[in-house]
Amino acid sequence: MPAYHHPAPETFELSAVLRALADPARLDIVRHLERVGEANCATLIGTRPKSSMSHHFQVLRESGILHTRIEGVQHRNSLRRDELNTRFPGLLSAILQAS
Repeated sequence: MPAYHHPAPETFELSAVLRALADPARLDIVRHLERVGEANCATLIGTRPKSSMSHHFQVLRESGILHTRIEGVQHRNSLRRDELNTRFPGLLSAILQAS
């Protein structure tokens, strides 16, 4: 299985990050990852439809918020907090504290 594409931090766009975090399901994913550090997709999906959650993971990856690595048959997800803070200092913390 091929690895996912993750954009370089210098290409992160503020509008894409804000749009990704505007969706409640994606914001829930980010909040959960902020608490636990890393989680597999099954843990993050919960009771939501798998097809819509795949889309949410893709949006989070393409915006630069999420890093997904493949470990066997599991997809392990974590936040790209350091890269986001380098590009947009304090943004993720401010959004998570406000929500």
